[in-house]
Amino acid sequence: MDKKEIAKRYIAYLENGEVEKVISLFSDKGMVQSPLYGIKKASDFYNELANDTSNSELSVKGIFQEEDSNQLALYFTYNWTLKNNEKVTFDVVDIIEFDAQNKIDKLIIIYDTVVARQLVKELK
Repeated sequence: MDKKEIAKRYIAYLENGEVEKVISLFSDKGMVQSPLYGIKKASDFYNELANDTSNSELSVKGIFQEEDSNQLALYFTYNWTLKNNEKVTFDVVDIIEFDAQNKIDKLIIIYDTVVARQLVKELK
């Protein structure tokens, strides 16, 4: 599977709440860097996100990759409904770094957290 296909599957699994399938795209040491949740092992991050989420709708705007690079950028809109039914929409850029086996080694999430930060804080 090539990197763009992995990115597409990542979006589909994330949107459908298929946490185990999302985690299966990561290497054993795979990490996520999130502006809301900090730096965590992929399994910890996606389980925590799932616990805070009642629905996700994701719309891909673009997948950008340099020739012969182990990274790509995934640009999408995230319509996020939290467990308390609060909703927030924001554009996201995920920087995905792959290992030699095309497993995700590191995923850096970039988005404006002004609204989402307060809503997540209210969940806790």
